Amino acid sequence: MNTDKRKVLNGYHVVFLAQNLIIGTGLLSLPQKISAVGYSQWMLPIVFGIMATITLWPMIWINSKYPQENLFSINEKVLGKWMGKIVNSLFIVYFVFILASLIDNYMLLMQTTALAEHSITLPIVFFLLVLVYIVNGGIKSIARFCIMSFFLTILLLFFLRWSIEKGELSHIFPLFNFNWTELEGAMRKGFMSILGYELIMVYFPYIISQKKAFKHTVIGVWISITIYFITTLVSVMYYSEWQLKHIDYSVLNLLKAGNLSFVERIDVLGVTLWIFLVLSTTAGYLWASKKSLESLLSKSKHYHSYILVAAVFLVMMIPIEREYKEKLFENIFYVSFLMILWPLFLIVVHLIKKKQVR
Repeated sequence: MNTDKRKVLNGYHVVFLAQNLIIGTGLLSLPQKISAVGYSQWMLPIVFGIMATITLWPMIWINSKYPQENLFSINEKVLGKWMGKIVNSLFIVYFVFILASLIDNYMLLMQTTALAEHSITLPIVFFLLVLVYIVNGGIKSIARFCIMSFFLTILLLFFLRWSIEKGELSHIFPLFNFNWTELEGAMRKGFMSILGYELIMVYFPYIISQKKAFKHTVIGVWISITIYFITTLVSVMYYSEWQLKHIDYSVLNLLKAGNLSFVERIDVLGVTLWIFLVLSTTAGYLWASKKSLESLLSKSKHYHSYILVAAVFLVMMIPIEREYKEKLFENIFYVSFLMILWPLFLIVVHLIKKKQVR
């Protein structure tokens, strides 16, 4: 099994890493998150794609200046050893909470659809063990799993055909019946659903053709954006504005619009297959957190993954009310915007230091 030898990622690996690290569970609730803009929401995925493409460029630029280093070693080189280690330790905390949020969200969905009235503690443990197995195989193992996950789940788009047939085409004509506050809220909540592409800053050193990294990552991003666009467009056609705002995980209900004689509950099938997408996304974040931990300890060990998933499990088991836990996880995702902007800060410091040397 490959364990992170340098230069192991081909172009197609980069494409599917970028694509699958984005999806997670964000797509399932995207129509509800951006429902503040009503039927005009189908246009927002395109805006998100443009924003992701623009913000990707600084990430690739700073990595290209340190082609053999990942984000965490770049932090130490640009900010200094001790300040870099402090920042890297904060990244570990951030990744642990992001992982806890993603897994908790999916397990809650599993409990409400396929495991009603059952404890999810054991499924969480099994999920984490599988996650560690994937991550300990290295970044190429994660990339291969992403490719497999894409082809196993992309067929779910087929089930949207009945939603399209039953939908109302006139809903797609935008009315722009929203104000700037509603647009800002929808943009903020919706953009969180496409996070994951920023992990390019961690696996960049493993890319064989680094000069094409931007192109390949953009292709992966826009594959996801296309899926988001199709899903939101069908949601607008199928649902009323009230339903868009109040139905949780509305994408699952789109799958149930049609009936197949050999599948009793298509939504359960969808949730079950979705575990591959969640594993892909969480594997990327766990691998990144492992690399951050290794930057602090200056060594690489497989048991680091077990330490991190134990921390994730403890965060998920925090004995607080569901409402407060959801608020905590939501605030953690807002921190993600800082990670998106972090390369800009590194670029400024890099240029200042380079000018001082001259």
